[in-house]
Amino acid sequence: MVGANAEAGDGLPTKLEKLQLEHQDGPNSVAGLADTKEKSSIVVSNEETGISNSVGGNGNVTSVSPSKHKDENGKNEDSAAPDNVSETSKKKKKKSKSKKKKETLQQTDPPSIPVIQLFPSGEFPEGEIQQYKDDNLWRTTSEEKRELERLEKPIYNAVRQAAEVHRQVRKYIRSILKPGMLMADLCETLENTVRKLISENGLQAGIAFPTGCSLNWVAAHWTPNSGDKTVLQYDDVMKLDFGTHIDGHIVDCAFTVAFNPMFDPLLEASREATNTGIKESGIDVRLCDVGAAIQEVMESYEVEINGKVFQVKSIRNLNGHSIGPYQIHAGKSVPIVKGGEQTKMEEGEFFAIETFGSTGKGYVREDLECSHYMKNFDVGHIPLRLPKAKQLLATINKNFSTLAFCRRYLDRLGETKYLMALKNLCDTGIVQPYPPLCDIKGSYVAQFEHTILLRPTCKEVISRGDDY
Repeated sequence: MVGANAEAGDGLPTKLEKLQLEHQDGPNSVAGLADTKEKSSIVVSNEETGISNSVGGNGNVTSVSPSKHKDENGKNEDSAAPDNVSETSKKKKKKSKSKKKKETLQQTDPPSIPVIQLFPSGEFPEGEIQQYKDDNLWRTTSEEKRELERLEKPIYNAVRQAAEVHRQVRKYIRSILKPGMLMADLCETLENTVRKLISENGLQAGIAFPTGCSLNWVAAHWTPNSGDKTVLQYDDVMKLDFGTHIDGHIVDCAFTVAFNPMFDPLLEASREATNTGIKESGIDVRLCDVGAAIQEVMESYEVEINGKVFQVKSIRNLNGHSIGPYQIHAGKSVPIVKGGEQTKMEEGEFFAIETFGSTGKGYVREDLECSHYMKNFDVGHIPLRLPKAKQLLATINKNFSTLAFCRRYLDRLGETKYLMALKNLCDTGIVQPYPPLCDIKGSYVAQFEHTILLRPTCKEVISRGDDY
């Protein structure tokens, strides 16, 4: 330290005494005095602050430095206080980091958080992967095909987001379903949950088509119109078929609900037939071969209802279908009986694989009041004479484009007294009505459906979940 080797002057003791007196009441105390003949510096240590003051031979403080403690061997050791502070701050940082990790956003009950917030990375989970077989086995390891997939990743991610919404919504709806529910309330709850979770945004994200909740012998395309008072009963077999979409990339997925365990074999027949159809599907597979495999599984089941045994039949005039952007039926049909067309499935195509098992005739016809409508995908400009029809078409174009809609959706948008205009749009061929499809009265129909994607390297069951 500065002044450590300076010799002491004659008047040093008196100055030291003064210095001691000055520091008696203060926080600083004289740490030690060396022999005046050997040393002339005084170390005044501040115990509270850890600062040591070196006082020179004239009694003035000559330097201020962090205090050092000597160990038994005479070596200097830095004060441990700053280290302790840094250690505690590090612990605090670690604690705060671990807290942040734990605080990952969880879905509420009932669901209300958009799925985009549950996956901050923007990457959504892929569906079930099934490998190609036989002649397509080489695709699994093809670098060229992997590169094609990398280019399509934004589309894959969009449809996976729609599928994640579908999984979360159906999980919630299954938990609240019970006999005695008004069908209209069920549909409103389901659709409003979809709107929240998918962050509905015009034609960019939302509901892909009306919620089908067809009961018993009604196989498809029934949803309650406004004012409908139909109530779900314990002995009903309900097909819940709803769709979600992101940027027109549609997930079409359905399942059947039956409270009475008597119907379990009927539900199992359709579920297993759908899984068989998915397993048989693939690039270059003929559609008729998929249909034959589905029928074989479906019709191997029997169901006993109220003491009478029925063989489960595939409904021969209902099909699965290919899916395109903003186009629920994109041209190809996947039969659920043998003897269909020889057309092949192709790489990159989306398909809705759906099966219908019935205890009736296995054939449906149009019946009951119509609720489902959809603008024709390929329709050009058709002049309209009715002003109300023109106005209604503008509403349809803005809100649905070529996606399906129902009368409840028009009511929700504030449309009134539109039935004549809607009929005019149907008569001119701009809009296509889709009435309910029914087997014979008194029969029961079950349905299961998944959306699959024939990727270049593998087959992805996009809508697969833990439930089915």
